[in-house]
Amino acid sequence: MKKAAFHNLGCKVNAYETEAMQQLLEENGYEIVPFSKRADVYVINTCAVTNIADRKSRQMIHRARSQNPEAVVVAAGCYVQEASDSLKEDLCVDILLGNNRKGQLLDALREYEKDSRKVQLMTDIGQERDYEELHVEKTGERTRAYIKVQDGCNQFCSYCIIPYVRGRVRSRKMEDIVGEADGLSRKGYREVVLTGIHLSSYGAEDGDAAGGGKLLSLIEEVSRIGGIGRIRLGSLEPRIITEEFASALAKIPKVCHHFHLSLQSGCDETLRRMNRHYTTEEYYEKCRILREAFDRPALTTDVIVGFPGETEEEFQKTRQFLGRVGFAQMHVFKYSRRKGTKASQMENQVPETEKAKRSAELLKLSKKCQEAYIRSLLGKKVELLTEEERRREDGVCMAGYIGEYIQAGTLREGVLENTAVQGIFGQDIFPLNFPGR
Repeated sequence: MKKAAFHNLGCKVNAYETEAMQQLLEENGYEIVPFSKRADVYVINTCAVTNIADRKSRQMIHRARSQNPEAVVVAAGCYVQEASDSLKEDLCVDILLGNNRKGQLLDALREYEKDSRKVQLMTDIGQERDYEELHVEKTGERTRAYIKVQDGCNQFCSYCIIPYVRGRVRSRKMEDIVGEADGLSRKGYREVVLTGIHLSSYGAEDGDAAGGGKLLSLIEEVSRIGGIGRIRLGSLEPRIITEEFASALAKIPKVCHHFHLSLQSGCDETLRRMNRHYTTEEYYEKCRILREAFDRPALTTDVIVGFPGETEEEFQKTRQFLGRVGFAQMHVFKYSRRKGTKASQMENQVPETEKAKRSAELLKLSKKCQEAYIRSLLGKKVELLTEEERRREDGVCMAGYIGEYIQAGTLREGVLENTAVQGIFGQDIFPLNFPGR
């Protein structure tokens, strides 16, 4: 039996695709082993979102070759799409799989076995209009499963390479998504996370990107699956949040009270340079709408520091805006200059030392905001979906996440893994990794 090893870099969409490729080989007789072990086939699903991701992708490709010089090394995904010319000359790579071609992994391996010549399954991703069908029947998680519903992005933010390596918006058929979710529920998964490169654009090919009607219909269909207790949404474009959209979501009990609205900057001048299509006041209004529709929802976001031209004054505007919104959690990133994007050509690039300083300042604010949000939940009735047993000084607790995506636990006796437990936050269900706990 041939052995295959996988290594994933990057986002949740990449992780989903890696699991789909892994299951494809398992179904065809391969034994899956850890990437650190000797294997006959190594598959690296690459990332290109930052320069660091590029470097890590190259490193993992070369590591695979060094672990077994006789193995077949497959490089797939975004870095392959971006750097195909150099990878075609790289002797460490035997097979190149571009985006929208990962489902052809088995065909590529069979073709390589014929004469050991380098196989290149690439496409002009900007011209792709069909969604590549991949599916998973199990995941590495115990209770939660990610389901990819959409690929590509039409936004062209000035700092982002993704539209160039993932292509235009393409959506998966609703019946295929619902079928996969139903299959996962039958295997015991209680929560599904709907994810995509630009989730809010689900169904955009039908002209419905702005209203979110197609995405809402999808959520409603998934909610009808009996075994699924929770539906969590991936990152949302702020503009999709309207009174109507939020009101409709609030009528679906299975929707988690956790919404990730990508912000990137709390300064209007910076947002314009980023080619984001909203102002800070418009964004704040979206947060207000969600807070009116849901009881103390967790609002999380992404922020980039050190974008070209970001002055100290602009940074302080961002810092003040973040504090005003009061996020449950913030993911802070230092701007990474990406060749081929408009931002890479902008003047007044911010020094790395200044980026690091600003990042540290926002991470400190993030921790403060997170603690404040957790305290705000005290006394609220919540649901804990248990995932694992954890030993503590005061006994053994069952740990997992509440719907607001706060890691929590319960000391209640008799609770098993993959069980939904109702309780009062701060009493029989309590936060983990938090002062006083």
